Amino acid sequence: MAEWKIILGELSHHAPFTLFGALTGILLMAWSTSAFSVPKHELLFHVLHPLHLLLSATVTTAVYRKYERKSWEAISVGFFGSVGICTLSDILFPHLSGLLLGIPMHFHLCLLKHPWLVFPSTFVGIWLGICRPRTEIPHACHVLVSTYASTFYLTSFGTPANWISFLPLLFPLLFVAVWLPCCTSDIVFPLLFVHK
Repeated sequence: MAEWKIILGELSHHAPFTLFGALTGILLMAWSTSAFSVPKHELLFHVLHPLHLLLSATVTTAVYRKYERKSWEAISVGFFGSVGICTLSDILFPHLSGLLLGIPMHFHLCLLKHPWLVFPSTFVGIWLGICRPRTEIPHACHVLVSTYASTFYLTSFGTPANWISFLPLLFPLLFVAVWLPCCTSDIVFPLLFVHK
């Protein structure tokens, strides 16, 4: 029961920052849909998604490493905690959100289509998390980058006639797509594997 109180406390603590990220993500979406072409949106997504993986792997590994010194376990926790949950946050949640709103979506899974973007950034993050287990700055950046990656997934692989009309509905979906997975990846997932 005490663990759930800690988890709920962490989620509520991170909600305002995620709210800020979702709001700036929506503003970025409103501006970028008129300023950039779809290929530039795809390019931005393919920069932000690996950056998100790097930050997530760093924090997930570092949190685990604070409590356990086993390097091989830290590598496994960092890998699955970042690749699995970042895919959920950056790709699956935005894709389902688009479909839920009736937006035609093209499914794009970087893990299969661009593994050279996924694996190096993840393993660099794991290495950073093992060598320097600090979490404050990477976690803050992680939430913002995750929001922007989710935003650019929508604008890269979704094709509505007018994005502006969808923005009020996308805001809560974007908030949930970032808030739950990022906090789970950085806080809940690594602590599930701590023995003490």
